[in-house]
Amino acid sequence: MDREAGGEGETITGTVPSERSERVDCPIGKYMNKRIVITGIGVLASTGIGKEAFWGALKEGTSGMKPVTLFDTSNLGSHLAGEISDFDPKEILGNKGLRNLDRTTLLVLCASKLALDDAKIEAPISEEDTDYFGVSLGSTMGSVWSISEFDKTALREGPRAVNPALFPNTVINSPASQISIKFNIQGFNTTISTGFCSGIDSIYYAMNMINLYEYNTVLSGGVEELCEQTYKGFHKIGNLSGSKAGNEEINCPFDKRRNGLMFGEGGSIFILEELEHAKARNAHIYGEILGYGTSFDPKSNNICSPKAEGATEAIKLALEDAETSPEEIDYIAATANSTLDCDIMETRAVKNALGKKTEGIPISSIKSMIGETFSASGAMNLAGSLCSLQENLLLPTINYEKRDRRCDLDYVSNEAREAKINKVLVNSFSPTGANSALVIGRYE
Repeated sequence: MDREAGGEGETITGTVPSERSERVDCPIGKYMNKRIVITGIGVLASTGIGKEAFWGALKEGTSGMKPVTLFDTSNLGSHLAGEISDFDPKEILGNKGLRNLDRTTLLVLCASKLALDDAKIEAPISEEDTDYFGVSLGSTMGSVWSISEFDKTALREGPRAVNPALFPNTVINSPASQISIKFNIQGFNTTISTGFCSGIDSIYYAMNMINLYEYNTVLSGGVEELCEQTYKGFHKIGNLSGSKAGNEEINCPFDKRRNGLMFGEGGSIFILEELEHAKARNAHIYGEILGYGTSFDPKSNNICSPKAEGATEAIKLALEDAETSPEEIDYIAATANSTLDCDIMETRAVKNALGKKTEGIPISSIKSMIGETFSASGAMNLAGSLCSLQENLLLPTINYEKRDRRCDLDYVSNEAREAKINKVLVNSFSPTGANSALVIGRYE
């Protein structure tokens, strides 16, 4: 696509996806007013596979933390994680074409299939529709295990010993590409790698593609696998709960006892559609994406900035984009991951951005149940928030017992609460400077 200069009345010159040889000119404003809704949810987490199992566990306050079985942790101080221990991709994808795919790819293919099925979209995508269908996936550390294992073989046994069929897994955009290959999606294919914020940022990218061009459906979300290399790396730098001598291994966001995060894994994928397209096929609409905000905080250096300037700005921009006042937010889906700095920063950011309204807004972190899923975390948060919208239910932060005076908001502690929910603020912040937020609402 080529953008021609012009200010007001600016035009975009480009190609209609299904007629790539023809050029079209159209006012940019035509595309900026589209309403974008969510019509399919596919999720795999340590608490359950599939939307129903995932939501059911969240509503009951069920923890997915368990002893790690994928690799040996006997020489570590941390032994628990949100591992998906009952994962069998063949049950969802069948037997064909899975042999050389890594865990990240299998997780996201399963989540994608569940999302397509939930949206009642037949896969593979038909030739008639495929050029109007795109993929936008958030993934950052998904290739770490594959890279490590591939290089380990090459270094120990020589380059001729490696299996060339496994090389594609070492490329960060491979999982997204495999989605398109598996389901015949011939529109755009993009991987967003912004760390913790990747899941939410990928959704915003998808929104832009629908808004600006002729795409009407996008498969979007985030994925992260639990692997030995990242687990031991975060343990080495002391970021895991229990990794420091004398610390209890506990996952308790906002609680004074917190001492580090617990890893989680999974994939959370959504079907995003332009509203009129969704209505035309009589799709069920879970919610509408109203606004997005992002702000990088250069003062963060592997620790969440105590002044929360970037996180504050991300929330403000999301509210502005959604044309929503603080008084209209009914619930906050928190990014809090049971680390000392993140939970305090988020509390401060919410106060800074929402002002006096803050005290009346309930906030909770589902990471208390599924762990820190990094690139998938924002998308997991969105999946939980859609449950809240559908069922008018505030999801709990479990393991909350001891109040921290620096974290003094209305945390939904230990048990879910019923409440009328029309709009939700979904946060995704990181210790490396990236901060993003979404505002979603009940479809009217």
